Amino acid sequence: MAVMNPYNYSKPKSFVRVEPQKKIMTSVGENKPNAIGDKMDQYLESKIIAAKPEELTFMLYEGLVKFIKKAMLTLETKNYEQVNYNTQRAQAIVDELRSTLNMDIPLSESLDALYEYLGFKLLNANVGKSEEEYGEALEIAENFKDTWKEAFNIK
Repeated sequence: MAVMNPYNYSKPKSFVRVEPQKKIMTSVGENKPNAIGDKMDQYLESKIIAAKPEELTFMLYEGLVKFIKKAMLTLETKNYEQVNYNTQRAQAIVDELRSTLNMDIPLSESLDALYEYLGFKLLNANVGKSEEEYGEALEIAENFKDTWKEAFNIK
């Protein structure tokens, strides 16, 4: 059975801002790029370039789940700056998913409403520092991820 992908990958997409890699101080005191970080960036870039559109969406779902979990972990330690940072990363992924929906496909309207609700949950969780709201957002995000994985047989 073929599954119709409701995303339009030809649209220009916004991007999630990532902090630049930290420099490593050498014994001489000069800054050198972090070789491990650079290799990881190259690996991720090549993985993204080689991925099918369905795999890209799955990667976004994985990132969404990861950032919600990070926000929840940093909430436990009361590191509110990191809670906010990770929540904003999750919100940026939700915005990206919404912006790439192909609204010509009827399913997209339902997905858009669900993404809007997820964004609302993340906003409320961040403002109220509510573990319960984060839990609800995580459950929704994991359901998206699991459904997408099953629908497109992603390993």
